Amino acid sequence: MSRLFIALLWALHWLPLGVLSRIGEALGLLLYVLIWPRRKVVHTNLRRCFPEWSAGERGRVARAHFRLIGRSLLERGLLWWGSRERLERLIRVSGVAQMKALLEAGTPVIVMAPHFVGLDMGGSRLSMECDFVSIYARQRNKVVDRWLYHGRSRFGDQRLLARHESIRSTVRALKEGRPFYYLPDMDHGPKESIFVPFFGIQTASITGLPRFAKMAGAAVVTCTTRMLPGGQGYEVTLGAPWTDFPSGDVTADVARMNADIEARVREMPEQYYWVHKRFKTRPEGEPRFY
Repeated sequence: MSRLFIALLWALHWLPLGVLSRIGEALGLLLYVLIWPRRKVVHTNLRRCFPEWSAGERGRVARAHFRLIGRSLLERGLLWWGSRERLERLIRVSGVAQMKALLEAGTPVIVMAPHFVGLDMGGSRLSMECDFVSIYARQRNKVVDRWLYHGRSRFGDQRLLARHESIRSTVRALKEGRPFYYLPDMDHGPKESIFVPFFGIQTASITGLPRFAKMAGAAVVTCTTRMLPGGQGYEVTLGAPWTDFPSGDVTADVARMNADIEARVREMPEQYYWVHKRFKTRPEGEPRFY
């Protein structure tokens, strides 16, 4: 089945993006109906993060989210087989000059990329500009794993590190002048996490961003990837480097990271990766969300 799915992605990647996006949105609505456990997770997350919304508004955003999830699944074929020229045309990027100026001045750069549904498009597009280092989690399905790895490493000389080798090797790569494409907003359990607010909820959050920044003397820039309607493509935006970071107070620094991510999510809430159980780990004594 995995090979059939890969073959389907290859066949569909030849379609114009406007046609492919409509097929992807239809797939997403089908997933919304069929995969009720993840639909429940999305609704739980939205209810917790946006209590001021009506049930109808949360339902609208949840359905829009699944439509984008469907798109992201099918449009992945573009990353695996689409030409460089086509991807450069479809994925527009801003802020690269400022990042390159930091690198040329000898300042290591961490590109902090929250989990928006288009983040792989952003990562691939940026890999056409620089040789990055990033952390790669191996997939259980070997067929999918091989193609994911191919898609993330096909442009330039990208260095993908396994989690167990991530800290020292990442800091070394940063000091060598490779920007670090870093995705810090997942619930990895209580180990190496602290509880800080995210949408007003005490949320288990890893401390890697201030730790990496301190160890490498790196500047941090936020990267957001926005999926545009239909065949309009994607927009990747690199922000200005953060000031006074890290501060020396890890809790304050991680809270600042979460606040920055929250601000980006509020700009396009349907595009955040709500199917993830972001609040699975709870402080001792708190009831479970899911």
